[in-house]
Amino acid sequence: MTSRDPSEPSVSEVTLPDWAMVTPKRLAHIARVVALLERWSREMALPVDEHQAWLDAGRWHDALRDAPEDMLRRATGDSASPVGLLHGPAAADRLARDGESRAAVLSAVRWHTVGQAEWTRVGRALYMADFLEPGRTFMQADRAYLADRVATAFEDTFRQVVRLRLEWTLREGKTLHAPTVALWNQVC
Repeated sequence: MTSRDPSEPSVSEVTLPDWAMVTPKRLAHIARVVALLERWSREMALPVDEHQAWLDAGRWHDALRDAPEDMLRRATGDSASPVGLLHGPAAADRLARDGESRAAVLSAVRWHTVGQAEWTRVGRALYMADFLEPGRTFMQADRAYLADRVATAFEDTFRQVVRLRLEWTLREGKTLHAPTVALWNQVC
C-alpha cells in the first residue's frame, strides 16, 4: 500500500457545496483532480488568486455529475444534449446563482467535459487534471508522464491532452462537439 502525499487533499478534505450530488467514487476522483491542480499550482508558483481559482474549479467541476438526468435537464433547460454533458453547465449556473463571479472558474466548470477555445489557464488546467488524474485506468504511463510535464511545459502538454482526448472521441465513434473542434483549431 502506498502512502498519500500529506500535501495533497484527501477525500475528507475536499469541501463541496451543500447542493452537490456525488458518489464516494466521484468524490475520490474530485480529490485526485484537486491534488493534481494543487501540485501543479505549487510547482508553477502561481499567484494566490489563480491558485485558489484552480482549486475551486477542481472541487466544483463534478459537483453535479451524479445528479439525476431530469434534474440536470431542468437546471440547464437542455433537452437534447447527452446527459454526460449537462453536469458542468448545471454546476456553473448554480455557482453563479450562489454568487460565484470569477468568469474563468465558471467557464472551466461549464466546459470541462468538451473544452473551450477562450479558456484561461484555469480551464486548461482543469481539463488536463480531469483527464490526467491517476485514478483512471487507461494509458497510465503516458498520462503520468504528461502530468509530470504540466508545470514545466503547460501549453505543450495542454495541446497533447486535447489531441489525446480528440483521438479517443473519434476512436470511440462519439460526437465531436463544436466547442471541442474550436479548441483543437485554436491550439493546433
